[in-house]
Amino acid sequence: MAVFEFEGLDKSRKKTKATVEARNEQEAVVALRKRGIQLIKPLKQMGSQAPELPSAGKSDAKASSSKPRFTFSSVSRKQLTQFTVQFSILQDAGLPIVKSLKILEGMMKPSYFKTVLEQVWRDVESGSTLSDAMIKHPKAFDKLYVNLVKAGESGGVLDTILQRLAKFMEKSQKLRRKVISAMIYPIVVIVVAVSILMIIMSVVVPKFLEVFKNMGQGNLPAPTQLLLAVSGIMQSYWYVLPVIVAGIIVGVKFAVRNYRVRLIVDNLKMQIPIFGVIIRKSTISRLCRTLGTMIQSGVQILEALTIVKNTVGNEIISNAVQSIHSEVREGGNIADTLAKLKTKVFDDIVINMINVGEETGELDKMLIKIADNYDDEVDTAVGTLMSVLEPLIIVVLGGVVAFIVISLFLPLVTILTNLGK
Repeated sequence: MAVFEFEGLDKSRKKTKATVEARNEQEAVVALRKRGIQLIKPLKQMGSQAPELPSAGKSDAKASSSKPRFTFSSVSRKQLTQFTVQFSILQDAGLPIVKSLKILEGMMKPSYFKTVLEQVWRDVESGSTLSDAMIKHPKAFDKLYVNLVKAGESGGVLDTILQRLAKFMEKSQKLRRKVISAMIYPIVVIVVAVSILMIIMSVVVPKFLEVFKNMGQGNLPAPTQLLLAVSGIMQSYWYVLPVIVAGIIVGVKFAVRNYRVRLIVDNLKMQIPIFGVIIRKSTISRLCRTLGTMIQSGVQILEALTIVKNTVGNEIISNAVQSIHSEVREGGNIADTLAKLKTKVFDDIVINMINVGEETGELDKMLIKIADNYDDEVDTAVGTLMSVLEPLIIVVLGGVVAFIVISLFLPLVTILTNLGK
């Protein structure tokens, strides 16, 4: 039997340092978990230190500082989701927090997130809690993430919380991809179509104008005159369109900084046919899944509502969450508050399901069910959007091409008719 020295947190969240006997390190970790001890540092075999996995790299500052670093100060949702899934697996296997973070940091390519993870495990190794170490890096770990980790630490169930967080992030990422794909498809098709039309208008149409002049065709039909006028404008002022597009983008970015403008824009987005349904239901799904996951993880309802309000990404729904927060703080409930709201964002089924959840004491499970149900509805809405957009885009583009062809061939028909007389 070997003797291992450990440092961790007991069931009462007090820091403890002692020894445990076991045949190997893995058995020692299992024994400590049964006792409710959460390791914050790797086990040390008395007289020597337990070896670390090669991928974790060296833990000394000199070795770390020699690694190349990128300066991109952002962490993608995909990167954070992948980290959370891997971290939850390592914690479920019983590895200490520091060792898990070292392994994951060592597996990463040089990046901003790699630097953040190194700083996090160093802080934890120095005695800081994981949530306190993460809160120092808001660009990597938002308030939702930190609060869920904190709840896991407080309840001694960090591995379970990380599994819930990983599942939550995976589903949110999947829904986000669906919504983005629904938006990208028509945009790409329209951009390509407009580019082709611009080439036709600026290169092909002017050659027909030369043909008409050489053939002495003076009085052109109205559609042809309109087409040639548009072509002339595009030739002379082609640079105006990119400037207008860039101006609109910059103007919108500055405008949405104003609360009233954001309120109008968010309301309009939810009124767009089909697109509005996708935006509304995906936002409500994110709201319910986030709130349900936080309540399920032990976060206080008022604190969870505050975090959700700041992360929902829609001012209409954010205002509804603020109203819920105020009512709950005064002793009210969520369902009654939603029923009183004038906004028609929340369907009756959502309000009724939340009401059942509050009455049965299973609000968290009911919120997750609402999110799952809305995810399915978003899938259906995206499918409907694709089935409507494809023929609609074909009809519109076909109409534009038909107008160009007819406008160009009308003068030719007139010329041929005159020649036949």
